Amino acid sequence: MVRTELVKLSTVPGSAYRQKLAKGGAGIVILRKDSQQPGIASISKKTGEAIISDNTPAKLYPAEAFKEAVELTAGLPYSKRKGVQLKGNCFREVASAKDEKPEKAEVIIDSSEYQKIVDNYTDKKGKLSYELLNKDLIQLTHRSSKARELIANQASVAEVRNYVVGAKFRSITGNSELTDAQVKLMAELLDEVYPKGVFKELNDDIRKSLKAAKK
Repeated sequence: MVRTELVKLSTVPGSAYRQKLAKGGAGIVILRKDSQQPGIASISKKTGEAIISDNTPAKLYPAEAFKEAVELTAGLPYSKRKGVQLKGNCFREVASAKDEKPEKAEVIIDSSEYQKIVDNYTDKKGKLSYELLNKDLIQLTHRSSKARELIANQASVAEVRNYVVGAKFRSITGNSELTDAQVKLMAELLDEVYPKGVFKELNDDIRKSLKAAKK
């Protein structure tokens, strides 16, 4: 008998699976059919309940959905999926990067790598801090010789930002082979749950640096 790693949910239009977290323990990933944003949670070793990631939208992924996911995946093996694949406006499961060759319009991200980004900028209160994120990226902008070169050559705000964000995300995930499309998708997922724009402070700082370099 082959035990499935993916279960369908009744509380939301989507599916869920368990994954082994890099920092230890188990996590839950929920994929909705109608949203680009995945729902991510770790599982408490003490209570067995889902600890929902701060940037997971409650309206899309209510606590009931994670409770159902935890119950339905109990006893199932960890998923061997390397990530989730974006097709159109929906995520779908990918068994292995070797098994499928995505079309140019499709992007694969590893949900555990995405979680590392979230974990890295979670404050002491357990909340995802966009202030910490922007502060870190601004510091890298001023520290990086490549970023300073781009600014000196009057590159666009987007070009400087994309370089800095890409460099930082590759460093945090430990994956130097992250493509620009993967970095862009991770940034878009963060931005989707932050109406002000996740990189607003970074963009403002880059504009000031470009203006100063132009004089």
